Amino acid sequence: MLKCKRIYDPPEATDGYRVLVDRLWPRGLTKERAKIDEWMKDLAPSDTLRRWFSHDPKKWDEFKKRYREELKNPTKAALLAQLRELSRRQTVTILYSARDEKHNNAVVVREMIKER
Repeated sequence: MLKCKRIYDPPEATDGYRVLVDRLWPRGLTKERAKIDEWMKDLAPSDTLRRWFSHDPKKWDEFKKRYREELKNPTKAALLAQLRELSRRQTVTILYSARDEKHNNAVVVREMIKER
C-alpha cells in the first residue's frame, strides 16, 4: 500500500515505512517528532524546478510534466524502483511538507510508482 501524508501530521502506526521526499528539512520539526525511516532528498525536484513552481496550483500541470522528466534520471528512477518494491511488501507513506495536499511532489512520486 502507498499513501501520501503531510509530515507535520502526527505519525500513526498505520503509516508503515515513512519516507520524506523533500530536498529541504521541514521547518520547525525535529527528527524525533518527524519519525521518518528514510529521507530521500535525491528524489525531490531540483532546486530550479522547486523555486519555479513555488506551490502555485496554476503551474501544476507544467510542474508535473517537468518533474516526471526529472524522475527519469537514473538516480531518481532507482529510488522510485526501491519505493515501488517496498510498497509491494508493506505500507509506505510518502511524506511532504507542503500545505497543499493535491499539488506537491509527493503526489507525483506516488503516481509514478503506481503506474508501473
